[in-house]
Amino acid sequence: MANGSAMYAAALRQELSARNQHYAAINKVASYLSYGDAPTVCYAPSDDASAHGNFICESFRAICATELWRKRLRKPHTHRSQLPQEFRRTARELDSCNSSDALLMNVFCYPRLTGVKRVALMLGVEPRSMPEFGFRARVPLLSGRVDATEVDMKLGNLLVEAKLTESDFQTAPPELVERYRDLTELFDVANLARIGARYSSYQLIRNVLAAHTLRCSFCVLHDARRPDLREAWFAVMSCVPDADLRTRCKVLTWQELASVLPRKLARFLAEKYGIVAA
Repeated sequence: MANGSAMYAAALRQELSARNQHYAAINKVASYLSYGDAPTVCYAPSDDASAHGNFICESFRAICATELWRKRLRKPHTHRSQLPQEFRRTARELDSCNSSDALLMNVFCYPRLTGVKRVALMLGVEPRSMPEFGFRARVPLLSGRVDATEVDMKLGNLLVEAKLTESDFQTAPPELVERYRDLTELFDVANLARIGARYSSYQLIRNVLAAHTLRCSFCVLHDARRPDLREAWFAVMSCVPDADLRTRCKVLTWQELASVLPRKLARFLAEKYGIVAA
């Protein structure tokens, strides 16, 4: 699984690199390349900060008009050493064409999106729910304290984990995973997948725990070109005995979601990300 995940992730990064180099050229938007065999295309705001090459205009305007959303734009790039020296100081995480957070905000910051009935029905949320990005869930620990883990998005009563080119759902040592108060109640722990001593799919385990604590639903959004992530999802779900909790957890592809999105947004996703409605 680990080697397969790396292969699928690398193939998607290569595709997005080629696609975004073409996208930046034909749309004449400011961009630059990271170092590496499949360089990441990074964008920057326009000189007057009214637009950003990594975002559809409607979503970017909505982000800039909403303080809690706008703060996400300031998150520093985590791999600055891979960027040309002149861009390292100003580079931001959401500048990258590989950023799943940027993709998530492109979609869910699009004006009136959650008011679209088909979108709300597909996600199982109330229409016009307001997205919260970087939501801090408070998951109880055995010590009596909580883990204020960050969830990519909370939309009404739904927690969302967004994936694009990430290699996997992260691994974690036993001491990190087994500190959660409700772990043994919610999971068949003996059958959770491991790589050596480390638990696989730590993010999924943690987010299922968060959904249980908050009495929320949970959804993973991933690209259809990443069947490895779906396999990892089902491996974790097979270790959740409680039927009610399992039914509150689901997986969707960006391609499935694209089928109910406004036409202009769907065209943008197809052109820039190769995400075509399923």
